[in-house]
Amino acid sequence: MTEIIDKKLIQRRRIMKYYIEATYKIMEEEGIDMVTIRKISDIAGYNSATLYNYFENLDHLIAFASLKYLKSYADNLINYTKKSKNSYDKYLRIWECFCYYSFQNPVLYHKIFFEEFGNNLNVALREYYAIFPDELTPDDDIDLKNMLLQYNIYDRTAQSLEKCVKDGYLNQNDIDKVSELSLLIYEGMLDRIISKMWKGTLEEATERTIFYISKSIEAYKIND
Repeated sequence: MTEIIDKKLIQRRRIMKYYIEATYKIMEEEGIDMVTIRKISDIAGYNSATLYNYFENLDHLIAFASLKYLKSYADNLINYTKKSKNSYDKYLRIWECFCYYSFQNPVLYHKIFFEEFGNNLNVALREYYAIFPDELTPDDDIDLKNMLLQYNIYDRTAQSLEKCVKDGYLNQNDIDKVSELSLLIYEGMLDRIISKMWKGTLEEATERTIFYISKSIEAYKIND
């Protein structure tokens, strides 16, 4: 019985993979606004009605496909954080990596993490990484892996601060404040890039964001 269930699950995830990859292909080549069920079905090789056996609606499928844009960020998290001096430094490096990749695709990252669109990611995230396990950070950094499995950016930020508390850099009751400040600074820069108010380079935007995030943490950091 278990073997039958496993085969069905494998088949289900394989078909979902076809749909996700087809959707991502259209998003890459034509843009998110040009994604239609007919186009997806043509590329995936299934009729339009079959899609609803695996996804609630088109937005649900697009939410899955959008997670492919997090791959470069997830792939490089280890490279950004492996030389961290301590958990506080690691927190800043996580943000540096996130800024660098999200600022290159600001509209989509805003949709994923700050708009109603992102609500579809609640269940999608763990299912997505079950379909594409190679896109998740390796098991040798459990803290990063646990953070990536948080679909909500507020939970992700709080998760990445927990080690700072354990190591004595922050008080537990200050996590929410530090997390909120980091997010306000980041979202402010993201909005400026989207609205084209930011006139500098994306590298400069990343540096500026990390500078202000680090300054905001200093107000709560426990003195050595």
